[in-house]
Amino acid sequence: MPTRLLGRSRVAATELAFGAAAIGNLYSPVADEDAHGAVEAAWDAGIRYFDTAPHYGIGLSERRLGAALAGRPRAAYTLSTKVGRLLEPVAGDGTVGDDLAQGFAVPATHRRVWDFSADGVRRSLAQSLERLGTDRIDAVYLHDPDEHGEQALREAYPALERLRSEGVVGAIGAGMNQAAMLTRFVRDTDVDAVLCAGRYTLLDQRALAELLPAAERRGTSVVVGGAFNSGLLADPRPGATYNYTAAPQDLLQRALRMKAVAERHGTTLRAAALAFPLGHPAVAAVLVGTRSAHEVRDCVHQYESAVPADFWAELRAERLLSPQVPVPGGAVVGREP
Repeated sequence: MPTRLLGRSRVAATELAFGAAAIGNLYSPVADEDAHGAVEAAWDAGIRYFDTAPHYGIGLSERRLGAALAGRPRAAYTLSTKVGRLLEPVAGDGTVGDDLAQGFAVPATHRRVWDFSADGVRRSLAQSLERLGTDRIDAVYLHDPDEHGEQALREAYPALERLRSEGVVGAIGAGMNQAAMLTRFVRDTDVDAVLCAGRYTLLDQRALAELLPAAERRGTSVVVGGAFNSGLLADPRPGATYNYTAAPQDLLQRALRMKAVAERHGTTLRAAALAFPLGHPAVAAVLVGTRSAHEVRDCVHQYESAVPADFWAELRAERLLSPQVPVPGGAVVGREP
């Protein structure tokens, strides 16, 4: 599987990457054997970039991912996690609720505490190393600093920069569901990569306005998450989700039209959704969340399936994609030199 370096670092990422939120019981339980099987299938398919976070299942994702990768040659894969939320045990009478309010079907044994201080960064990283059962993490992202932007820039980012200079981590960055603040990190800091979820897809290209051009100019890599916009681009139908909520009717109809175009050209909307982000030169990898070996194998099959140039041409002709948006294997029509 093709591999690209993250920014100016020596940390490599396969174009298709394994997002481990789902094996942290995102929305619904995942059996241990299914989680393990998903990681095994990803490895067998040549995926060598695995991303997780303490937030995912209150540490469950990190523990499962670490267990599934145990015994693999450590130099053979790239592992990233995130900082910004510390996990603290819940004190009480022993009665434990669930974590579904945060999106995860796990017992609420811990609470998340926002902490973008330098000490918080180091504590979070130490806890992640323990949960993952490894001696190093290759890339670390500041996780969702939306409401903590100033502290993240003043305290957490410099702490990551020091960890990188000390050789503790190989690459640093920020991961968010928005493009504006990520653009600020790209312009004002020396991050190697940013993880942008849901803002560069067939349905939402907000990252193209400023983030992607800035990243291309600076030599910063963009890892794209949420290529399916949480489900709508995987299976557009009534009841499908878009950005974690029910899809608006206009977007559902747009996705259905794209699906019809894909079928006319002998491909699938899923294949196109995975291929699309890699059409921009700043994008290094597409991160996909899967919860079983079957889902992994399907994503790999879609990723490896050719998407005809005529498909992209018809999307443009039908005004489902702007001529200014780059596509895989094609020039950007109407873009200034």
